[in-house]
Amino acid sequence: MKTFLAKKETVQPKWYLIDAEGQVLGRLAVKVANIIRGRNKPIYTPNVDTGDYVVIVNAEKIVLTGRKEEQKTYMSFSGFVGGHRTRTVPQLRAKRPEFLIEHAVKGMLPKNRLADKMLTKLRIFAGPAHDHVAQNPEKISL
Repeated sequence: MKTFLAKKETVQPKWYLIDAEGQVLGRLAVKVANIIRGRNKPIYTPNVDTGDYVVIVNAEKIVLTGRKEEQKTYMSFSGFVGGHRTRTVPQLRAKRPEFLIEHAVKGMLPKNRLADKMLTKLRIFAGPAHDHVAQNPEKISL
């Protein structure tokens, strides 16, 4: 029996819908990263993007455990002198709640060019409405 290796042309991605309300950030991010990579499929091949599309709604209602809500910070640097900027979870939740999930999932993907393509399969919306009704995403609960 020969080992099966997936090819880019043979992969047929599906669409999934996940409601993030009440979900723990890290646990949700692990499961989403595995779906985007295709780790949940029997045809998974590390060097081929075999993953599916994921639409996440209610990103503003994600939960962090422990004292991360007050203590966790996100740092960014513009590249200029004095361009160091630190934001807390409440600041990000008020301005861009999608960033929390996107940042967590991006950290769980491989650090290569394939990860950039995989991250485009992740669609995050702050509220319950989304733009991908035409794709008929399959609702899954994690």
